[in-house]
Amino acid sequence: MDQRGDTRAGGTSGQGEPGLVAPAAPEPSATPGQTPGQTPGPRVLRSEAEWRALLSPERFAILRESATEPPWSGRYVRRGADGIYTCGGCGARLFQSDDQFEAHCGWPSFTRPEDTAAVELVEDRSHGMVRTEVRCAACGSHLGHVFDDGPEPTGQRWCINSLAIDLEGDPTS
Repeated sequence: MDQRGDTRAGGTSGQGEPGLVAPAAPEPSATPGQTPGQTPGPRVLRSEAEWRALLSPERFAILRESATEPPWSGRYVRRGADGIYTCGGCGARLFQSDDQFEAHCGWPSFTRPEDTAAVELVEDRSHGMVRTEVRCAACGSHLGHVFDDGPEPTGQRWCINSLAIDLEGDPTS
């Protein structure tokens, strides 16, 4: 399989199977938005069948159905090698390893994206709470959420699923 079709997730995936947390249905008010001032780049458009053929079932559940991998199960939870993290769906550049920090929350965490134009921010009212969902601006894939409880210089914690990203140059990606 190619780098975006791996099966590294702990547990299983799919409709109602253990291993991934399926999201609640989005409320009608959850519409895509963009970070103020960002200019959208070219969009990666694929059919559901194309996404399913490209991605492992675990990645499809996260990237295309907004599931969440179990905490502490992802390969990038702890900061490792230096480099650029890219979208697991389309390869767009998203985060620099220099901006990754140990948040002790169970998912890889970053203080900021490499470029705000690389992500879309969407209001998420699932699971009885209001959060800000992070999506890849190039392909619309779900990456995780951003919270206002991170360290300086931004005060933000970009909490991202390991299965949503790849580390450039990682031979196991």
